[in-house]
Amino acid sequence: MDPRLADDLTALPDLLDAAGKLAAEALAGLGERAAAVPPVTAAPAPLPREGTGARGALDEFARRWEPGFAASAGPRYLGFVTGGATPAALAGDWLTAAYDQNPASGMDSSAQDLERETVGWLAELFGLGPEFSGAFVTGATMSTVTGLAIAREWLGEQAGVTVSTEGAAALGPVTVLSGSPHSSVLKALSFLGMGRSALRKVPVLPGREAVDVAKLAEALETLDGPAVVVANAGTVNTVDFDDLRAIAELKQRHRFWLHVDAAFGGFAALSPEHAALTAGLDQADSVVVDLHKWLNVPYDSAVQFTRRRDLQLRVFSNNAAYLGEIGETPDFLHLTPENSRRLRALPAWFSLVAYGRAGHREIVERCVALARDLGARLDGSPHWHLLAPVRLNVVCFTPAGDVTQDRIDALVRAIAEDGTTFLTPTVYDGRPALRAAFSNWRTTAADVERVFAVLERLASRS
Repeated sequence: MDPRLADDLTALPDLLDAAGKLAAEALAGLGERAAAVPPVTAAPAPLPREGTGARGALDEFARRWEPGFAASAGPRYLGFVTGGATPAALAGDWLTAAYDQNPASGMDSSAQDLERETVGWLAELFGLGPEFSGAFVTGATMSTVTGLAIAREWLGEQAGVTVSTEGAAALGPVTVLSGSPHSSVLKALSFLGMGRSALRKVPVLPGREAVDVAKLAEALETLDGPAVVVANAGTVNTVDFDDLRAIAELKQRHRFWLHVDAAFGGFAALSPEHAALTAGLDQADSVVVDLHKWLNVPYDSAVQFTRRRDLQLRVFSNNAAYLGEIGETPDFLHLTPENSRRLRALPAWFSLVAYGRAGHREIVERCVALARDLGARLDGSPHWHLLAPVRLNVVCFTPAGDVTQDRIDALVRAIAEDGTTFLTPTVYDGRPALRAAFSNWRTTAADVERVFAVLERLASRS
């Protein structure tokens, strides 16, 4: 054994204490750490020849890289849709690395059973019945890929073609309909061989991102065969919700696979005030939920649900003698694109056990209240214009007056350089804009005050 490895093994408890101390210091200062660190090109160091041991690596990380890390897990990081890591989820994530279980197979540990328990809890959380099965994947994009791969197999079933055997070319052109599809849908269609051109945009309701169900029905009427409908339970810009029940009712007259992107909007189901937004989610054929958003577990973590595990198994089964028989309860390696993977379920399990439905409901409702607070402040300011109602946890707004993309880009840079908060740009209804997404368990009303003060100060200069 390399002497550095032997020394590190002997000193492992001390090494973990040192790493824990560095992490604890970073977490203790998270509230004041810069929410964003403007990138600076760093020259890569040469590959070490001999190595310095783990303690040397820790010291070098702290010196060279740690200062450039943003407070993306902090309370005022409002870019994209980013959660933090609850204390329980963080503990679970550390144990995930320590135990280093591969839950792809059930031949050697109980890790798969823990994942199945966690998936069952999540299905209950989102109101999905026992007809749904699920599995952990890296994020919403891979959940979308998995759901649309099952949808592709369903299209083949309708046409008498086994796509998983004969290939996507045997299926021929397909039609995917959606009002405001997330960009990952196009990526998935490209990846799956159905092609980006398969997506047909359906008109949305006036002033909304929600699909016009009547227009969707008209589009379905024009088709000769089955289709895939991608619906939204929370759009990225304004957290708008398609009428899932009305869309599902169209199945009485038309053949289509209903795929619902509930990446973060699905968490509205936890709040009695907002649960009606997700009504009809249980009528979907596949569902996307991203856990490193509003469940506040560390990256990377998402779950995919479907009511057609038989088709999922047909797509992703991996038959090899060393993997054993598939059986009535398939191992997870037969259900998702990955074979080997980390036990992503453990941080989610920890957080659900630690805080339960009530604790996560509180996070959701507090984030919604904070988003509405910022929205009201912006709406009352002469410097800003609110572009849409604050329906849930995202505020979409733009500066007053003439707004160009250059002006928005300059504001994004100025906000990042200030470091108090971080926002991401967007375009809504053809207008360059900013968006602030609240999904971190740490965020408080005091943080909203600080964010608004910075926005007001920078707006007066722009």
